[in-house]
Amino acid sequence: MGRLAVLILAAGKGTRMKSDRAKVLHPVGGLPMLEYVVRAARSVSHEVSVVVGYQAERVMASVGDVGFVRQARQLGTGHAVIAARRAIEGASEVLILPGDVPLVSAGVLGAFVDFYRGGEFAGAVLTATLEDPSGYGRIIRRSRHEIDRIVEDCDANAEIRQIREVNSAICAFDVARLLEALDKLGTENTQGEYYLTDVVGLLSEEGSRIGAFEAPDPTETLGINSRRELAAADRLLRRRKCDSLMNEGVSIMDPESAWIDTDVRIGPDSIIYPFVTIEGASVLASETTVRSFTRLTDTNVGRRSTILENCVIEQSEIHDNVQIGPSARMRPGCVLEDGVKIGNFVELKRSRLGKGTRAGHLSYLGDTETGRNVNVGAGTITCNYDGLRKHPTLIGDNVFIGSDSQLIAPVRIGKGAYVAAGSTITEDVPAHALAIGRARQTVKKGWAKKRAEKAGTKGRKD
Repeated sequence: MGRLAVLILAAGKGTRMKSDRAKVLHPVGGLPMLEYVVRAARSVSHEVSVVVGYQAERVMASVGDVGFVRQARQLGTGHAVIAARRAIEGASEVLILPGDVPLVSAGVLGAFVDFYRGGEFAGAVLTATLEDPSGYGRIIRRSRHEIDRIVEDCDANAEIRQIREVNSAICAFDVARLLEALDKLGTENTQGEYYLTDVVGLLSEEGSRIGAFEAPDPTETLGINSRRELAAADRLLRRRKCDSLMNEGVSIMDPESAWIDTDVRIGPDSIIYPFVTIEGASVLASETTVRSFTRLTDTNVGRRSTILENCVIEQSEIHDNVQIGPSARMRPGCVLEDGVKIGNFVELKRSRLGKGTRAGHLSYLGDTETGRNVNVGAGTITCNYDGLRKHPTLIGDNVFIGSDSQLIAPVRIGKGAYVAAGSTITEDVPAHALAIGRARQTVKKGWAKKRAEKAGTKGRKD
């Protein structure tokens, strides 16, 4: 076997997407579509180059550990390979992929490369048979395993358009033979572009053998050219993800409604209820339960933790045996240690809650750090922003915060202290103290009756 280079063509804008964003940057399954192609390419070679053009800097920033070739003007797929001549001329073989085939797998690429090498072809094309081949170049075969030529859809006559076997735009070539053919390419076609597919015809006319390997699953070869195709690919990738997780022991109650990104990891014996969204690089340990209409983004969840309905959690860390929700929100930078309970309508921001701490309902804790076994009463607010800066609130172990308390940061509540309900705390509270920060209650007997008489009414009878 010779040295195999991989070239990914990702220079175009993708005008049919109706977007200012380069087509290969559109997300599918939680990642830019180009990322999937790069990952599949790395399975067959460590020598991967990407041809960039439109929004080159953004495209290059979206993937790493690859080489890049700039195509200043986009004059067709053949022109893109011509621009990459220096990147491939040191290799003996090259695998060429479009950047818009996110469904392609490492398995089919490996089988295709083996087919190309085993047949001693000058080149080979990965093909697919589609129910609707509209828009794709048609495969004109010479024999069972060989191609005569490829005819682009826009250049095909009515008879050729009846052919359902199409070009996937994934191909492999002997580099020396490819470079010779590229020098002979012309632009005599309806698009006025340099077609890479014309290389197949040129080599075939010279008597070289061009192999044809049909993909067992045609969906793996589908390119994305529109928003509808993007949505279809996204559904397929997410269903693949759910199937993979279920095969690994995760219960997904309704795979059709679960929205789980490609890089998410979930441990066995976890249960994912309908209409759950888990995004980014989230990691859920075993025996985790996530109930409906909850969204997790880039969040780690420990074992045996439960997240109830309607929660939104971003960039946070949740340890073991934690319960959250329903209807709780955790903004970025939060850490919940073992056994913490966060109830309904509690919001956290950049806060760490110690082991066994409980905030049952209707509270806001921002820039807060608590010790162990703290009770945060209903309606508690940490007032962490003074209009210019954020300030911390520090709460020691075994503290009891009464309901409807306001903690004016920066403030420290000492270990074992109590804060009376309805208090506004503006100064530090020593350990084991009771802090009361509210006005003394005053009762004026008969006040309501006198007020009613003065207004000329009899007042309320109850």
